Amino acid sequence: MPLAIFDLDGTLLDSAPDIHASLNRVLEGYALAPFTLAEVTKMIGDGARTLVEKAFAARGAAFQEEAVKRFLTDYEPNSTVLTRPYPGMVEALEAFGQAGWRRAICTNKPIAATWVMLDALDLRGYFELVLGGDSLPVKKPDPGHVRGVLEGLGMSASDAVMIGDHQNDIRAAAGAGVRSVFAAWGYGDGAGADLACATAADLPDLLITSPATA
Repeated sequence: MPLAIFDLDGTLLDSAPDIHASLNRVLEGYALAPFTLAEVTKMIGDGARTLVEKAFAARGAAFQEEAVKRFLTDYEPNSTVLTRPYPGMVEALEAFGQAGWRRAICTNKPIAATWVMLDALDLRGYFELVLGGDSLPVKKPDPGHVRGVLEGLGMSASDAVMIGDHQNDIRAAAGAGVRSVFAAWGYGDGAGADLACATAADLPDLLITSPATA
């Protein structure tokens, strides 16, 4: 039984609009200029703390630890105002389940915020295991994050695939001996991925029926 491991932001969910809104509200509290959606999208992928660090650095301001707490406090209850699964993603998740695939999430987003989003969007039931950026002592691109998913489900690397839009996903998968699929509809860079997929709707054909992935 194969395993599909999904990244969250930029892969399962188009979450940039809500991240953008929360970050700008926090920056306003420090009298720092806001960012455009495109600018914030480029900062996503390394977790909340790094996002805030990048934002302060880009504004030439000293990083404030309290700003991370403010961001999370603002973001968690507002994380699904604009955020939605990518077109075709729910259908793809259902197709994987019908084909006998197991499904998990490996994200650098804090686990509390992850569960809030999955519950609000009625996605919790699709996944057997969800690991956030604070679920283990390491997070992507450390391969230990992906290995944690494998160990948690008793799966071997050869039977799993990591689907993500960021170099963190690709590097973590490679380090864990897991094939990677670049989610080209997301926010990041697919260099080094084993496969690439143009849209979420194309995932079942690529991974379930394509002989190239057998």
